[in-house]
Amino acid sequence: MAIEVGTKLEGKVTGITHFGAFVDLSGGVTGLVHISEIADNYVKDVNDHLKINDVVTVKVINVDKDGKIGLSIKQAVDRPASEAAAPPRAPRPDRGGERFGSGGPSQGRGGFNRDRGGRPFKPAASKPSFEDKMSRFLKDSEERISSLKKNTEGKRGGRGAKRV
Repeated sequence: MAIEVGTKLEGKVTGITHFGAFVDLSGGVTGLVHISEIADNYVKDVNDHLKINDVVTVKVINVDKDGKIGLSIKQAVDRPASEAAAPPRAPRPDRGGERFGSGGPSQGRGGFNRDRGGRPFKPAASKPSFEDKMSRFLKDSEERISSLKKNTEGKRGGRGAKRV
């Protein structure tokens, strides 16, 4: 009998590993039920769900060119259409746009009210010119360099450190 994707078969569990269970199908053909395909809920240990010599119904989910057969127990279970679809999620309570702190809805990226440069975010009323951007960049750059120099001058082995 040829094993095709989508067919449901019965088989016997012949081996259990930390990543799944091997199931012997008819004719001495063996397939693997991956741990993620054993049950609908989280499976920490395969031994909690299956034992060797258990007879299980499996669905063939893939057949590789090299003969490996992927099986699923959870897909082999017939569920009503109402259960098959995920239940709709309840809407999250509205917190007035606040995430962390009191920055309001303009906060982005996890609640930090800053842009990439580490400066407080100020929405621009008009688009700044290239010269404005360049002067702001130079000012910030000079501030950072002076801060770096202050913090490294007193440390031994730093660049430009004063030796006594």
